[in-house]
Order: sequence, then C-alpha cells, then structure tokens
Amino acid sequence: MHVLDLLQSDNLGLTLLWGEDALLGQEVSGVTATDLEDPRRFLGPGELVLSGLVWWADGDLAKADRFVSALAEAGATALLAGEETHGRVPDELVAACRAYRVPLVAVPAQTSFRAVTEAVYLRQWGDLSRRPNRLFALPENVRAELSRLLEGGAGPAELLDRACAHLGKVACYLLTASGRTVARTSSAPAIPAQRAGGGALREGLSLRIEAESTPYDAWLLHVPDADAAPPRVLHEIAEVFAQYRDGRARRADAARAAGRELAALLEAEDTATDPGALEEALAAAGLPAGGPYRVLAATDGDALAEALAHLEEVPYAVGRSVAVLYEDQDAEVDVPGLLRPVWPLIRACGAPEADLRLGAGARAAGAEALRASMRQARFALTATDEAAPVRGVEQLDTLSALLSGVPQEVRSVYATRTLGALGDGMLRETLEVFLANNCSWTRTAEALHLHVNTVHYRIERVESLTGRDLSRLDHKLDLYAALRCG
Repeated sequence: MHVLDLLQSDNLGLTLLWGEDALLGQEVSGVTATDLEDPRRFLGPGELVLSGLVWWADGDLAKADRFVSALAEAGATALLAGEETHGRVPDELVAACRAYRVPLVAVPAQTSFRAVTEAVYLRQWGDLSRRPNRLFALPENVRAELSRLLEGGAGPAELLDRACAHLGKVACYLLTASGRTVARTSSAPAIPAQRAGGGALREGLSLRIEAESTPYDAWLLHVPDADAAPPRVLHEIAEVFAQYRDGRARRADAARAAGRELAALLEAEDTATDPGALEEALAAAGLPAGGPYRVLAATDGDALAEALAHLEEVPYAVGRSVAVLYEDQDAEVDVPGLLRPVWPLIRACGAPEADLRLGAGARAAGAEALRASMRQARFALTATDEAAPVRGVEQLDTLSALLSGVPQEVRSVYATRTLGALGDGMLRETLEVFLANNCSWTRTAEALHLHVNTVHYRIERVESLTGRDLSRLDHKLDLYAALRCG
C-alpha cells in the first residue's frame, strides 16, 4: 500500500499538494489521526498522518514547522490534511512539507477521515467479506462477541468494555468532538467536557471517527496512555463504533423528525383551533405531559442538539433550529447558564467562521404557553452577539439589552429619524453627556468644560431639532433609545 494508491482512488477525491514520485512510492504501515501540535511520540515509521488542522493558527509559521518536523522525525509516509476546518490547506504548511520532504495531500471537506482510514486498511488486509484470512488485531473471540452485541442492540459502554477487556485495565474513552463522554471503560475516571472538548486533549492516542453529516457528530476514541493499545486495535474498535453509530443515527433521525413536527406546530398560526395538537406532538417527541417547558432557538440545529446532550437527565426534542425542553416542576434550572460553558466547546467543533448563537425563552407552564416561549427565544437569539453568544430572555433586563434584539435595520431607521437633524457633532455629544448625568446642567457643563449657559443653549437646540421636550420622561427615553440604536 502506497500513497499513490490513495491518490488514484476516485472515491476519495484527494489532491496532491506536494510530493516526489520516490516519496509517494513508500510503503504505508498504518494510519494515525491527530490534531496535536507535536504528535511525534505517538507516530510510528511509515504511517500516514490524518489531521483536521485544528491546531493551526493563521499565519503561525512556527506551528507548521513544529508539526511537520515531528512527522519527518517520526518517519511518517505522508500528511493528509483536511480542508473542512479552514476551507483550505495553508500555504505555510505546504512550504513546511516541501522543506522537510513530507508528501502533503489535501482531503476535501466531503471526504471523511473514516473513508480514508478504511481505504488504507481494506487495501492492506482486504475486506472481511472477500478475504476471510484478513489479519485482525482484535482476537477472534472478541470480534465475534462484539458482532453479537451490535446485533443485540448493546450500548456503547458495554461495547467499549468488551472491546478493551483483553488489554487489561486500560482507560479508554469514546468522546464527542465537544468533549462529551459517550462511554468509558469501567477502569477509566471521568473526564470533564472542558478538558476533553475542542481539541483540548494533549496526551495519549486519539483516533477520530468522522461523521458523515456534521462536525458536531464526530467521535473520538481516546486512550490517555499511548502504549496501552496498539493503533491497529484502536482502528478496529473504531470500526465497531462506526457501525454502532450508523444504527444510532437512524434512531436519532426519527427523533429529529418528531422534533421538526413539534416545531412546525409551534410556528403554525392555526394550531390554537386544535388544543390537543401540541400535546400529541409533545408526546410523540418523547416529552412528558403537562410541562413546564422551555423553548430554545439557535442558528444551527445540529450544534444545538450536541449542546443539549451535555445536559444530563433533561428531556428535550430538537427540530431544525428550535428545541423544546421539559423541566422539572420543582427545579429552578438556569438553562442558559448551564449552556454557556458548553457553547465554546460546540463552537470549537465547527468551522471558525460558523455563526453559532443561542437564545432561550422563559419557562412555559404548559403546552398553551409554548408559542410565547418560542417567540421569546427567537427574540433573545437576535439579541446575542460574538461577546454573548448564549442569552436567555430573562437577561434582557435593561433597555440597551432589549434594544439589542431589535433588528439592526430597524434600529438604524429609528436612530436616523430621531437624531438625524443633530448630525454627529457637538449637539449629539452634549445630549449624550446630559442624559448620562441625569440631566444635570452643572455636571454636564463640568464634564464638557463649558459654561452652564452654553449647555442650556445647546439643549434648547436639541429640543428644537428633534421635537422632544427633555423635561418629559417619555421624550428622554425616546432620545436615549435613539442614541443606543445609533
């Protein structure tokens, strides 16, 4: 098996960015997927290295040099770099591979690392259905039992424990890309998501199990002790979990379909004529009857689903970009507060330019109040920004926060209509300082280093040009809101 064999595969769509014929003809001994900045201690001679380039920072020459030099020192056959994270393979990485004479191949976003890995191992050892004499790393009795467990619908924890039992008391984890633990062996201590998500794992051996749908569905098979399990064993265990996830994905699709139907009912205007429709949709989505409920809205439904999976024992249903949660009647749950530390982990899974924000409505006592919660969630979503990507409607407790949920196009029209006659000069500045100082003539004059009479004159001009009387509270609020909208 050579790198050239992969390049000639029509199914993978790989592109050679640099590599000489003699280097492309080197024998491939295996595949390792890694996003460590310096993976040399986990690599073996002749291995292909798959990397999503999560470690890469734009323009950082030192990182490219360090990563590629590690591959060259370990004797890697080639680097297969994914284009999904950054949309391209950086030029700095191409230059580093040329300098260290490591062939570089671009993996397009639509080609999963799993497909590349399978192509290598199927070429080396043959497909099981066609070549019964394939050399397996897992013992035959373990493979047979894992097949029976898969057919019997076993869960991921049971599968992982059985797959690793012959390795002794090894700590092995099955994690999502955001660091959520799907399963761990019985001898493995828990890992907080903040330590495991977003590429935070720095020690041990990790094998990424790519998802065919979204980056939020990718899994990671992780062994903290790199010497505890041979890479080939991990690859075969990963194949088992790829099969498990295929079945799980079909069940998840059915659940998402029920969530989409529930969201569609919430958005429909005529549902009020059928009081039982929402109750039926809630039951079909697996949510307990009676409430209370809460609606969340996000810019990406797949990201929202993975974020909610971090909340333990909270029943929920996710549609396209809306989720409905069932909350314990007696529990005071701050859902936005629980999701804020999770959201950076979710964002780290997606493309850097992805717009990922979330808004939460207020708790709805029952099905009849769900529409109000959904409208609140959508409004809270419009009030989010880069600095505060998760916001609940309860957080809109100031006029500025409330106005942030008004579309920018509407705010601009209001600001121009109300303050346009003032221009951007001294009258506008005087108004801002005057309102900030609770309409105190003396403090405004001191702040602007003006005579009080000058302040009186300017405020009179403001009132004349805007048609507002600054002795009236409602007119003060009009002008204050216009300043915040500008």
